[in-house]
Amino acid sequence: VQLQASGGGLVQTGGSLRLSCVASGRPVSNYVLGWFRQPPGKEREFVAAITSVTRNEYYVDSVKGRFAIARDNDDNMVYLDMNSLKPEDTAVYYCSARFGWSLDYRNDESWDYWGQGTQVTVSS
Repeated sequence: VQLQASGGGLVQTGGSLRLSCVASGRPVSNYVLGWFRQPPGKEREFVAAITSVTRNEYYVDSVKGRFAIARDNDDNMVYLDMNSLKPEDTAVYYCSARFGWSLDYRNDESWDYWGQGTQVTVSS
């Protein structure tokens, strides 16, 4: 599975962005899809995930109510709608995929495939 993320950019505090990620190589309808981010000088952290069949959504507390993850299995896409952006959301955002669900989903080492990252910068 190859993943390619896009949609990052520079936005002011309170603004919105939509990140997109397209998967290729094989259908990802049976994969859990997610987003991670790596702020400057920090380690990569979990942001959001969506399961394959039930489409349950999971978020890190800091983005709950502001970000929304969605998937389109027909087009092999996953999205991250980001609203009310804050400077602390500044990071490189990565889309990811894993086959199967487990409780260690916040651990980036448990994910199988990664996109190349897209930069999101929120100015104050």
